[in-house]
Amino acid sequence: MQDVLLVIHLMVALALIGVVLMQRSAQDGGGLMGGGGGGGTMGGLFSARGSANLLTRTTAILATLFIVLSLAQGIIAGHQHTTRSLAEQVADPAAPAVADTTQETPKADQAPTAPAVPVSK
Repeated sequence: MQDVLLVIHLMVALALIGVVLMQRSAQDGGGLMGGGGGGGTMGGLFSARGSANLLTRTTAILATLFIVLSLAQGIIAGHQHTTRSLAEQVADPAAPAVADTTQETPKADQAPTAPAVPVSK
């Protein structure tokens, strides 16, 4: 389920980027796709005002979907998280302590051996 949401989330993010780049900017009078006048936007199918309204609404819908999907993924990840925090482990003395087993401990009846140093000739 989380993988499906992640794929949908990525598609919504890419669509949101594309829609934002198609919009006309207020500074230069044109966007990445539109150019200067209003006739080139959206393939000439809509007027300049109609395509601006369509892109604005599409941006709002995609932004809302992006936020909802982000929250859903956060909630799912929070429910799947099962390890306890360090504070909970310290507060619960019955919890088993994790021992470091990566180093070998010398046996009680053996003395530690001195490291071998190569002797020069």
